[in-house]
Amino acid sequence: MAEYIQWLKALHIIFVITWMAGMFYLPRLFVYHTEVRLGSEEDKRFQIMEEKLLRIIINPSMILAMIFGLLVAKIYGFKNLGMWFHLKMGLFLVMLMLHMFFSICRKKFLRGENTHSKFFYKVINEVPVIIMILIVLLVVIKPFE
Repeated sequence: MAEYIQWLKALHIIFVITWMAGMFYLPRLFVYHTEVRLGSEEDKRFQIMEEKLLRIIINPSMILAMIFGLLVAKIYGFKNLGMWFHLKMGLFLVMLMLHMFFSICRKKFLRGENTHSKFFYKVINEVPVIIMILIVLLVVIKPFE
């Protein structure tokens, strides 16, 4: 499998990018969703957009990014990867929890039970960006190696 490492890396990066695109966009949809009347046509449209974004783009991208990332790490050997990799994995777990939180938020919108404000979603919208920046810095610079 080592002969395919460049392909595996490329696929990992592609699916990380599509996952992040969805993670940046979903809370922005939530910002706009808070502004519409519950049960309105707009409310239903946002519900459909959010559900499709999660089901068709975010969830599959996350799963494929994980699969290809783990394959690359396995080829390098988990023991051979430095502290930067463990920090990256910690940040990945934070991103995964945020992904789950966004999924819960979507379900609350679906049931008409959203309790968060437009401001909350504007702030939480920045969290995936910060996590992604930290992960990229860890992967490129590889501190603590």
